[in-house]
Parts: sequence; structure tokens; C-alpha cells
Amino acid sequence: MSSTSAPGSFGLGNGLDGMWQAMEQLRSTFDRREGTRAPRGEVRAAILALLAERPMHGYQIIREIDERSGGDWKPSAGSVYPTLQLLSDEGLVAAEETDGRKVYSLTEAGRAAAGVDPSAPWEPERSATGDRFRALPKAGVELARATAQVGRTGSPEQVDEAVAVLDEARRRIYSILARD
Repeated sequence: MSSTSAPGSFGLGNGLDGMWQAMEQLRSTFDRREGTRAPRGEVRAAILALLAERPMHGYQIIREIDERSGGDWKPSAGSVYPTLQLLSDEGLVAAEETDGRKVYSLTEAGRAAAGVDPSAPWEPERSATGDRFRALPKAGVELARATAQVGRTGSPEQVDEAVAVLDEARRRIYSILARD
């Protein structure tokens, strides 16, 4: 391999290229917001919370969840529409055709169900599980971005130092799991 083989490789061969590719893959995996999964039942709770505010069609629901979560959670149409159908089957929502779209609103039973849990799944104070669900991947994305930046623009010494920091971080993270 020549010393001009890839941007950011500094002629160090496949080792740095491999690290760069791995970090880019990690970053892109964590950075993908479309289809981000939420804990079971969160789509249902989010739909009920939104429809308690006003009637909406499916894509409005998806957009609202995405906006209110700050982009951390964007449910797919494949999770929202089946949930709307289930809520309809349970008698919690009703659909009305408006301008060629199904607009969903809560029934009386739906209002009662929405009132059971007034907090919304996108609110940070909802639960420790919800916070963990958002915080860890977000921290991983930020780490991947910083690492990718060092891989692209850092000197060979800076890259070596970054690798040492990442190795130490990995060991420390595994030690967290090893504790009682």
C-alpha cells in the first residue's frame, strides 16, 4: 500500500484504514435515526399522548414524535400504522377520511386510556430506562464522530494517542459490567 492510499491513513497501512472504517460504520449505525426502536409499548403511549392533543394522520404522528424527541426517535410507518389499527380495533381511536387521508382521533375510551399515563415517551423524565435508551447511543455517536475526526485530520501521534484512549475506555466500560 502506498503512503498516499487513503485520506487520513498517513501511510500507516490497513490498520488505520480498518479503524477508520470501523468508526465510520459505528457512527453511521448509531446515527441512523430512521427506524430507531423504542421500548415495547412506547409507540402506543406516544400515539395516545399525541391524539389527546388533537386528531392527526399517521405521518403527522411520526413527524411529531421525531420533533419532540429532538430527532432521537423517529418511529417507522411500519410501527405506527399497525399500532393505530390495533388502537382502532380496541375502540380507543376512530379514523375519519379527510382530504384523502385517514385522520385519527381518540374515542371516549381512548381519552380515558391516554389519561392513565399523562407523560409522553419522548420526555426525558419519563423513566430511567428511557433515558438509558437515548443517552448511551447518543454518547456512542459523539465518540464515533470525535474518533472519525482524529482519523481524518490527526497526526500519526494523535491517532496513536486516540487509539490508547479508546482501548482504555473499552476496558473501563467492560469493568462496569463486571462490578457487582
